[in-house]
Amino acid sequence: MPELYDAILNGNAKAAVEWTRKALEAGADALHVVTSEMVPAMDEVGRRYECEEYFVPELLLSARAMKSALELLRPLLAAGHAQPAGVVAIGTVKGDLHDIGKNIVAAMLEGGGFEVIDLGTDVDASAFVDTVRNRGANLVCLSTLLTVTMPSMKATVEALSAAGVRNRIKIMVGGAPVTERFAQQIGADGYSDNAAGAVSLARKLTAACA
Repeated sequence: MPELYDAILNGNAKAAVEWTRKALEAGADALHVVTSEMVPAMDEVGRRYECEEYFVPELLLSARAMKSALELLRPLLAAGHAQPAGVVAIGTVKGDLHDIGKNIVAAMLEGGGFEVIDLGTDVDASAFVDTVRNRGANLVCLSTLLTVTMPSMKATVEALSAAGVRNRIKIMVGGAPVTERFAQQIGADGYSDNAAGAVSLARKLTAACA
């Protein structure tokens, strides 16, 4: 259904919901709707963002359209036991209350077929550990905007190791002050400086630990 693809690409939440409803009424499989229309649309949004054809407002509108449409599909996906691309625990680390970047990445990951558990901001390391243990997260995404809270990323990686769960997850980090070198220094598995890149990296990392 190209209309759903276009609705998400153009950030039209009302149209996205309407076309999703029509697809379901016509007997479309919920998982097929996600994989054939929604995920490709968000992939194209990510490509346009990387090419600077789209900017943060367009990204947020498309993410909202995707999430609105996805609400209709969640119960059907659960009933059909559809497996997500991975289960992501995402949050802004302890001491940092900024969430715009984290929210964009979370929305893009969800649009990319991941189950996203958003822990919010100012998240203690123990919350990430609990989410891995109790909710089956296999990818942890840490965000920060402040240089002074970068040590909280390191502390979270260390807490995951100390809890004995590090070997069954992958860890991604990102945020304005974060670099590839810093990610390597604290023992993270990957780093991305933008939301579209985060989706590609997440797919690569979860495939490696599948």
